[in-house]
Amino acid sequence: MALSALDLFSIGIGPSSSHTVGPMKAAKRFADDLLAGGRLTQVARLRAELFGSLGATGLGHGSDKAVILGLQGHDPATVDTALADSLVAQSIAAGTLQLAAGHRIGFDDEKDVILHRRKSLPGHPNAMTFAAFDAAGTLLQEQTYYSVGGGFVVDEHEFGAERIVNDDSALPYPFTTGAQLLAHCSTENKSIAQIMLANELTWRSEAELRGQLLNIWAVMEACVENGCTRTEDLLPGGLKVRRRAPALREKLRATEAAAAGQVPDPLWAMEWVNLYALAVNEENASGGRIVTAPTNGAAGIIPAVLHFFMRFMPGASEDKVVEFLLTAAAIGILFKENASISGAEVGCQGEVGSACSMAAGALCAVLGGTPAQVENAAEVGIEHNLGLTCDPIGGLVQIPCIERNAIASVKAINAARLCLQGNGEHKVSLDAAIETMRQTGADMKTKYKETSRGGLAVNVTEC
Repeated sequence: MALSALDLFSIGIGPSSSHTVGPMKAAKRFADDLLAGGRLTQVARLRAELFGSLGATGLGHGSDKAVILGLQGHDPATVDTALADSLVAQSIAAGTLQLAAGHRIGFDDEKDVILHRRKSLPGHPNAMTFAAFDAAGTLLQEQTYYSVGGGFVVDEHEFGAERIVNDDSALPYPFTTGAQLLAHCSTENKSIAQIMLANELTWRSEAELRGQLLNIWAVMEACVENGCTRTEDLLPGGLKVRRRAPALREKLRATEAAAAGQVPDPLWAMEWVNLYALAVNEENASGGRIVTAPTNGAAGIIPAVLHFFMRFMPGASEDKVVEFLLTAAAIGILFKENASISGAEVGCQGEVGSACSMAAGALCAVLGGTPAQVENAAEVGIEHNLGLTCDPIGGLVQIPCIERNAIASVKAINAARLCLQGNGEHKVSLDAAIETMRQTGADMKTKYKETSRGGLAVNVTEC
């Protein structure tokens, strides 16, 4: 089974793909399975237990709220983000939970949604177990799920099958390594985006794919706009982090107006790149509508770099948007297949690192880079994020996550431009860098993998 570009870029809700989107999907899946199995009307009580990183940082990521929303039947791609908190609050206040088909049960959030802060399950750091009981307390159904990064959810039988395309269709250009991808490009004289497109046509028409990818871009654009127009001064969660995107955009626009069409300084575009990334990640921290790219914690990098291209570089068009996203997805598949995009599994190198690599390679492609130069840019993007830890203060996707996206966006642009000056030849392959990331993640102490028990999370006082 193969990964699609639409696996890597999915529409969801903030603040976390693995800790918010994943639990919501798992909870909805459990409730849907009860309905499909004819057991739903027998249910009198449900219990959800969150383990590992989910239990350790679930409150900061809204995992408990996500579980409630999922059990209510809401999907991350369609739930009204403006009403999500109130939907949860209503259930808690009423002491009841309405499941699918209108079936209502008693509900005590403190007893029925349990976050185990120091207990893990062996399958994956992000584990959840759901159980349903009848009025006599008899167990009706129980299932454990794992949120493996980027919003992907699997049970213990599905590891390696976490993808939209759930068939065994033969692809014209199968690849699981960068070397295989480059070989296809060389043999067929195609770009990386063209190889991806040919594979995608196995499952859907080009018009359908184009429409969905442009919709992904439209959601990214809306996310930036929403992040720039929020009126609340502080981000939610208790750290009292102030929003910067709205004021920064006003300042940039005022500076441009005063410059009367002149570029204020040689690096002016970087100011906007920072803004784009901050806007997306502040919107993510606010529980807004987000595109996993490939995760929520790193969701600002690809939109920021693509906004940079569309605003500041010649040749911008919808065709280039599609090329950018297909190229980025091809690189993302390599990380998903050979390492991980889960901060709980390999640290932030798997989130911001992989997003930086995807953005670097994609920008290099739309700027005219050869497949070899694109692979080189992607390698530079991850090589200089190796060892990056995931240590969110207070378990919130705010510090250092928001600024980290801005820094990585600029790094991706620099990687693309650096590699466009070469011929694609380099000593360290993308495959070698991804394998190094996997090994580094395996060696990394658990406290640095989205548990908020190490790094900045314990060395900076929460306000």
